[in-house]
Amino acid sequence: MSKILVGLSGGVDSAVATALLLEQGHEVAGGYMKNWINEDGIAGDCPWEQDVDDAHAVAQTLGIEFRVVDLIDQYRNRIVDYLLDGYRNGITPNPDVYCNREMKFGVFLDYALEQGFEAVGTGHYARKRDRSDGTADILRGADPNKDQSYFLALMEQHQAKRALFPCGEMLKPQVREVAQRFNLPVAGKKDSQGICFIGNVKMADFLSHYVPDNPGEIVNTEGEVLGNHRGLHLYTLGQRKGHGVASPREGMAYVVVGKDAEKNQLVVGWDHEDTLGLYVQKCIVGSVSWVNKPITSQCKVEAQPRYRAKSEPVTVTPRDDGKLDLNFVRSQRAITPGQICAFYDGGTLLGGGVFENFN
Repeated sequence: MSKILVGLSGGVDSAVATALLLEQGHEVAGGYMKNWINEDGIAGDCPWEQDVDDAHAVAQTLGIEFRVVDLIDQYRNRIVDYLLDGYRNGITPNPDVYCNREMKFGVFLDYALEQGFEAVGTGHYARKRDRSDGTADILRGADPNKDQSYFLALMEQHQAKRALFPCGEMLKPQVREVAQRFNLPVAGKKDSQGICFIGNVKMADFLSHYVPDNPGEIVNTEGEVLGNHRGLHLYTLGQRKGHGVASPREGMAYVVVGKDAEKNQLVVGWDHEDTLGLYVQKCIVGSVSWVNKPITSQCKVEAQPRYRAKSEPVTVTPRDDGKLDLNFVRSQRAITPGQICAFYDGGTLLGGGVFENFN
């Protein structure tokens, strides 16, 4: 059996993961990743102190060692700076995906290995499969409504081999039942929402604290001025609400279809397949990472362009610069630069990359 450090977040999923690994006979310790404590006075709920208490209570209930691992500096450097730089540059970053690669299975895994642990366990709804050649695959979680493999799309092989996902084989109700069976103090705790490890903070409130407003015009696809925006960083492609432009047509809504950074203009158009910029079939993905074997020649796979989207058939063509040309069978709505595209072969996660632009 292995010596495992579980990322105890204070939630029910990581608590159950810890209990199951302990039940399997592993030597287990719990570690709370202290990444953010909202010292900057941002509006919203940052419940890290309660989460630490809950995680500690779980460890006490299970009779295991518990430690708080201070990763605040690394989180600011690797996640917060990435997030803010992305918005300043007009893209929509995905901190949750980067948090898994850079933090949970990055610096936290490095810490675990330095401390003599052999693997890191988490409460992710994903599965791991060890292959006969010594490599490991990441698979979709058994619960289709909770599958979180998308958020692991940028993980690399050395990280996958050291990862354990005990909750991945179960449905969410079963996880709650296991929590009750072990009398875990978080058995009835609600699932957390919000930015990865920052808490229940609205993104607009978070950004307003670090990125100054830069007002400009809102125009339609013909260039007609319809209103004013507070700053391009506060809007994302496909956004229906919050842009402040009412539609003159009943039953038709304006959505964000583009950003003109040079003119500082937010472009809105009808939420329709024919609207230029809203639906695309071809695009480029960069910053590509493969979980196991890389794609080296043109092939057909499935691509998931956002967390709650369905996987779509796509032809992937590797480029000489390391990026990928994607050609979807069906046009995709609101493909957004900065967001993550995850690639699958059936239920197996192949890897992922970052949407860059369209062609």
